[in-house]
Amino acid sequence: MTTLAHRLGLSPTLTFQDVFSLTDPELLALVPRPCLALLFLYPTTVEAEAAFLAENSAQPEYTGSGPDEPVIFYKQTIGHACGTIGTLHCITNGEAASHILDGSDLDELVKSALPLKIHERANLLYNSEKLEKAHKEVAVTGDSRVPTTDEKVGYGYTAFVKGKDGHLWELEGRRNGPVDRGVLAEDEDVLSEKALQSGPLRLINQEKAIEGRFNCLALTAA
Repeated sequence: MTTLAHRLGLSPTLTFQDVFSLTDPELLALVPRPCLALLFLYPTTVEAEAAFLAENSAQPEYTGSGPDEPVIFYKQTIGHACGTIGTLHCITNGEAASHILDGSDLDELVKSALPLKIHERANLLYNSEKLEKAHKEVAVTGDSRVPTTDEKVGYGYTAFVKGKDGHLWELEGRRNGPVDRGVLAEDEDVLSEKALQSGPLRLINQEKAIEGRFNCLALTAA
């Protein structure tokens, strides 16, 4: 994810780091603060999907666009690209957005996407040759086998960021739009106790599963 972010145009001053626990204070202390975003991987079990569909169906389709958006949201229409969409949500929102290099592919992508509505924005990503090239180049460098486009994947990515409005936002490309998870204090980041309880721990507790079935990356200072 760090390679992808830097390849697109995020400054090397930021990097993704493993979060080894969301509840152990000593392991949480290993993550540099403030933490600007969390990229959270969770299993798409029957229970998780039922809860997801129930919440998403009650949410109207997002109509926001422009510089007044508290967060920029990307609807996913590209198959097997939830990790890339999640990475985009992390690196183009909140404080991380100020670390995008001027004139980079990411800078151009954000400037083009910002004034667009949800479906136009999705089409912009879908038709972006630069995003596709970066995605493919990075995908083959991992340790795991890259799944085929018609192969079912049993996990999904969601991102948690602190928006320009000071709220904790959950951003997942399958949703109808960004989900407001509540206000964070000025000194609270996405690894604060309140953000964890409203964000990734809510998903873990909902699943009643052990943390080992999940994975979490933190976007922090390098």
